[in-house]
Amino acid sequence: MTEVGSEPAPVRVMIVDDHPLWRDAVARDLTEAGLVVVATAGDGVEALRRLAATRPDVVVLDLQMPHLAGAETTRRIVADFPGTRVLVLTASAERADVLEAVKAGATGYLVKAASREELLDAVVRTARGEAVFTPGLAGLVLGEFRRMASTGHDGAAGEPEVPRLTDRETEILRLVAKGLTSRQIADKLVISFRTVQNHTQNVLNKLQLHNRVELARYAIEQGLDAG
Repeated sequence: MTEVGSEPAPVRVMIVDDHPLWRDAVARDLTEAGLVVVATAGDGVEALRRLAATRPDVVVLDLQMPHLAGAETTRRIVADFPGTRVLVLTASAERADVLEAVKAGATGYLVKAASREELLDAVVRTARGEAVFTPGLAGLVLGEFRRMASTGHDGAAGEPEVPRLTDRETEILRLVAKGLTSRQIADKLVISFRTVQNHTQNVLNKLQLHNRVELARYAIEQGLDAG
Protein backbone atom coordinates (compact mmCIF):
# COMPACT_ATOMS: atom_id res chain seq x y z
CA MET A 1 0.00 0.00 0.00
CA THR A 2 1.58 3.27 -1.10
CA GLU A 3 1.45 6.55 0.81
CA VAL A 4 1.02 10.12 -0.37
CA GLY A 5 2.44 12.55 2.15
CA SER A 6 1.34 11.44 5.62
CA GLU A 7 -1.95 9.95 4.43
CA PRO A 8 -2.03 6.34 3.18
CA ALA A 9 -3.24 6.03 -0.40
CA PRO A 10 -6.29 3.82 -1.01
CA VAL A 11 -5.55 0.13 -1.41
CA ARG A 12 -5.33 -0.84 -5.09
CA VAL A 13 -7.04 -4.15 -5.86
CA MET A 14 -7.38 -6.58 -8.76
CA ILE A 15 -10.25 -9.09 -8.62
CA VAL A 16 -9.83 -12.43 -10.39
CA ASP A 17 -12.82 -14.76 -10.66
CA ASP A 18 -14.44 -16.59 -13.56
CA HIS A 19 -17.98 -15.69 -12.41
CA PRO A 20 -18.78 -12.19 -13.76
CA LEU A 21 -21.67 -11.44 -11.38
CA TRP A 22 -19.60 -12.37 -8.31
CA ARG A 23 -16.60 -10.45 -9.65
CA ASP A 24 -18.71 -7.34 -10.24
CA ALA A 25 -20.32 -7.57 -6.79
CA VAL A 26 -16.94 -7.75 -5.06
CA ALA A 27 -15.67 -4.83 -7.15
CA ARG A 28 -18.71 -2.78 -6.20
CA ASP A 29 -18.33 -3.52 -2.47
CA LEU A 30 -14.63 -2.59 -2.48
CA THR A 31 -15.18 0.58 -4.48
CA GLU A 32 -18.02 1.74 -2.23
CA ALA A 33 -15.68 1.26 0.75
CA GLY A 34 -13.09 3.59 -0.78
CA LEU A 35 -10.69 1.05 -2.22
CA VAL A 36 -9.53 1.33 -5.82
CA VAL A 37 -10.30 -1.58 -8.13
CA VAL A 38 -7.64 -1.16 -10.81
CA ALA A 39 -8.62 -4.23 -12.85
CA THR A 40 -10.68 -7.41 -12.98
CA ALA A 41 -9.92 -10.67 -14.76
CA GLY A 42 -11.79 -13.88 -15.52
CA ASP A 43 -8.83 -16.25 -15.12
CA GLY A 44 -5.20 -16.43 -14.07
CA VAL A 45 -3.78 -15.96 -17.55
CA GLU A 46 -5.65 -12.69 -18.02
CA ALA A 47 -4.69 -11.58 -14.50
CA LEU A 48 -0.97 -12.12 -15.10
CA ARG A 49 -1.21 -10.27 -18.40
CA ARG A 50 -2.81 -7.23 -16.72
CA LEU A 51 -0.66 -7.14 -13.58
CA ALA A 52 2.36 -5.46 -15.17
CA ALA A 53 0.28 -2.44 -16.20
CA THR A 54 -1.88 -2.13 -13.09
CA ARG A 55 0.43 -3.14 -10.20
CA PRO A 56 -2.26 -3.63 -7.51
CA ASP A 57 -1.42 -3.88 -3.82
CA VAL A 58 -3.70 -6.91 -3.45
CA VAL A 59 -5.06 -9.52 -5.86
CA VAL A 60 -8.34 -11.03 -4.62
CA LEU A 61 -8.26 -14.41 -6.29
CA ASP A 62 -10.50 -17.45 -6.67
CA LEU A 63 -8.87 -20.90 -6.64
CA GLN A 64 -11.04 -22.79 -9.10
CA MET A 65 -10.62 -21.09 -12.48
CA PRO A 66 -10.14 -22.21 -16.08
CA HIS A 67 -6.83 -22.08 -17.97
CA LEU A 68 -4.63 -21.50 -14.89
CA ALA A 69 -5.54 -22.62 -11.38
CA GLY A 70 -5.54 -20.14 -8.52
CA ALA A 71 -2.62 -21.72 -6.69
CA GLU A 72 -0.37 -21.58 -9.76
CA THR A 73 -1.51 -18.03 -10.47
CA THR A 74 -0.59 -17.14 -6.89
CA ARG A 75 2.83 -18.73 -7.28
CA ARG A 76 3.54 -16.66 -10.38
CA ILE A 77 2.28 -13.42 -8.85
CA VAL A 78 4.49 -13.86 -5.79
CA ALA A 79 7.52 -14.71 -7.94
CA ASP A 80 7.11 -12.01 -10.59
CA PHE A 81 5.39 -9.16 -8.74
CA PRO A 82 6.91 -8.97 -5.22
CA GLY A 83 5.04 -5.76 -4.36
CA THR A 84 1.66 -7.46 -4.81
CA ARG A 85 0.02 -9.71 -2.19
CA VAL A 86 -2.63 -12.35 -2.78
CA LEU A 87 -5.86 -12.82 -0.84
CA VAL A 88 -7.61 -16.04 -1.86
CA LEU A 89 -11.40 -15.68 -1.87
CA THR A 90 -12.95 -19.02 -2.71
CA ALA A 91 -15.80 -21.39 -1.86
CA SER A 92 -13.54 -24.12 -0.50
CA ALA A 93 -12.45 -24.47 3.12
CA GLU A 94 -10.81 -27.84 2.45
CA ARG A 95 -7.49 -28.40 4.20
CA ALA A 96 -5.66 -29.33 1.00
CA ASP A 97 -6.82 -26.18 -0.81
CA VAL A 98 -5.88 -23.91 2.11
CA LEU A 99 -2.40 -25.37 2.48
CA GLU A 100 -1.75 -25.38 -1.27
CA ALA A 101 -2.65 -21.68 -1.48
CA VAL A 102 -0.49 -20.75 1.49
CA LYS A 103 2.47 -22.75 0.21
CA ALA A 104 2.05 -20.98 -3.14
CA GLY A 105 2.52 -17.67 -1.33
CA ALA A 106 -0.98 -16.38 -0.52
CA THR A 107 -1.01 -13.91 2.36
CA GLY A 108 -4.64 -14.58 3.25
CA TYR A 109 -7.43 -17.08 2.67
CA LEU A 110 -11.11 -16.22 2.98
CA VAL A 111 -14.16 -18.30 2.08
CA LYS A 112 -16.90 -16.71 0.00
CA ALA A 113 -19.37 -17.05 2.86
CA ALA A 114 -17.52 -14.18 4.58
CA SER A 115 -19.47 -10.98 5.17
CA ARG A 116 -18.81 -7.76 3.27
CA GLU A 117 -17.16 -6.31 6.37
CA GLU A 118 -14.90 -9.35 6.77
CA LEU A 119 -13.83 -9.08 3.14
CA LEU A 120 -13.03 -5.37 3.38
CA ASP A 121 -11.04 -5.92 6.57
CA ALA A 122 -9.18 -8.84 4.99
CA VAL A 123 -8.19 -6.83 1.91
CA VAL A 124 -6.84 -3.94 3.98
CA ARG A 125 -4.93 -6.25 6.32
CA THR A 126 -3.54 -8.25 3.40
CA ALA A 127 -2.23 -5.01 1.89
CA ARG A 128 -0.35 -4.44 5.16
CA GLY A 129 1.19 -7.90 4.89
CA GLU A 130 -0.82 -9.45 7.73
CA ALA A 131 -1.85 -13.09 7.48
CA VAL A 132 -5.64 -13.16 7.26
CA PHE A 133 -7.77 -16.31 7.43
CA THR A 134 -11.39 -17.30 7.78
CA PRO A 135 -11.84 -18.21 11.48
CA GLY A 136 -10.54 -21.71 12.15
CA LEU A 137 -8.19 -21.84 9.17
CA ALA A 138 -5.29 -19.97 10.81
CA GLY A 139 -4.93 -22.77 13.37
CA LEU A 140 -4.91 -25.32 10.57
CA VAL A 141 -2.04 -23.53 8.80
CA LEU A 142 0.03 -23.01 11.94
CA GLY A 143 -0.58 -26.63 12.91
CA GLU A 144 0.71 -27.81 9.54
CA PHE A 145 3.83 -25.66 9.87
CA ARG A 146 4.48 -27.10 13.34
CA ARG A 147 4.08 -30.62 11.96
CA MET A 148 6.50 -29.90 9.15
CA ALA A 149 8.99 -28.40 11.59
CA SER A 150 8.78 -31.40 13.92
CA THR A 151 9.31 -33.90 11.11
CA GLY A 152 12.05 -31.91 9.44
CA HIS A 153 10.04 -31.70 6.20
CA ASP A 154 11.31 -29.12 3.71
CA GLY A 155 14.52 -28.74 5.68
CA ALA A 156 17.78 -28.62 3.76
CA ALA A 157 21.35 -29.15 4.84
CA GLY A 158 24.03 -26.64 4.07
CA GLU A 159 21.72 -23.63 3.91
CA PRO A 160 23.38 -20.19 4.12
CA GLU A 161 23.74 -18.53 7.51
CA VAL A 162 20.62 -16.69 8.63
CA PRO A 163 21.02 -12.88 8.82
CA ARG A 164 21.34 -11.53 12.35
CA LEU A 165 18.15 -10.13 13.87
CA THR A 166 17.99 -7.57 16.66
CA ASP A 167 16.56 -8.57 20.05
CA ARG A 168 13.36 -6.65 19.29
CA GLU A 169 13.01 -8.28 15.86
CA THR A 170 13.48 -11.72 17.42
CA GLU A 171 10.88 -10.89 20.08
CA ILE A 172 8.36 -9.88 17.43
CA LEU A 173 9.17 -12.94 15.35
CA ARG A 174 8.48 -15.15 18.40
CA LEU A 175 5.04 -13.55 18.81
CA VAL A 176 4.29 -13.96 15.10
CA ALA A 177 5.03 -17.67 15.52
CA LYS A 178 2.44 -17.82 18.30
CA GLY A 179 -0.20 -16.44 15.93
CA LEU A 180 -0.52 -12.88 17.28
CA THR A 181 -1.57 -10.11 14.90
CA SER A 182 0.43 -6.90 14.55
CA ARG A 183 -2.11 -5.07 16.71
CA GLN A 184 -1.89 -7.72 19.45
CA ILE A 185 1.92 -7.60 19.34
CA ALA A 186 1.84 -3.80 19.68
CA ASP A 187 -0.44 -4.04 22.73
CA LYS A 188 1.64 -6.78 24.33
CA LEU A 189 4.98 -4.97 23.86
CA VAL A 190 3.49 -1.52 24.54
CA ILE A 191 4.78 -0.08 21.27
CA SER A 192 2.99 1.48 18.32
CA PHE A 193 1.33 -0.52 15.58
CA ARG A 194 3.54 1.26 13.02
CA THR A 195 6.67 0.23 14.94
CA VAL A 196 5.59 -3.41 14.82
CA GLN A 197 4.98 -3.09 11.08
CA ASN A 198 8.42 -1.54 10.54
CA HIS A 199 10.18 -4.28 12.53
CA THR A 200 8.19 -6.97 10.73
CA GLN A 201 9.11 -5.55 7.33
CA ASN A 202 12.79 -5.41 8.37
CA VAL A 203 12.67 -9.09 9.33
CA LEU A 204 10.97 -9.99 6.05
CA ASN A 205 13.69 -8.14 4.14
CA LYS A 206 16.53 -9.74 6.10
CA LEU A 207 15.14 -13.24 5.68
CA GLN A 208 14.06 -12.63 2.06
CA LEU A 209 10.48 -13.70 2.79
CA HIS A 210 7.33 -12.33 1.19
CA ASN A 211 4.67 -12.14 3.91
CA ARG A 212 3.66 -12.98 7.47
CA VAL A 213 2.55 -16.48 6.53
CA GLU A 214 6.07 -17.34 5.38
CA LEU A 215 7.43 -15.50 8.43
CA ALA A 216 5.29 -17.59 10.79
CA ARG A 217 6.42 -20.75 9.07
CA TYR A 218 10.07 -19.76 9.40
CA ALA A 219 9.65 -18.85 13.07
CA ILE A 220 7.96 -22.17 13.86
CA GLU A 221 10.67 -24.08 12.01
CA GLN A 222 13.18 -22.28 14.26
CA GLY A 223 11.24 -23.34 17.37
CA LEU A 224 10.30 -19.77 18.30
CA ASP A 225 6.70 -20.71 19.07
CA ALA A 226 7.79 -22.67 22.16
CA GLY A 227 7.75 -21.20 25.60
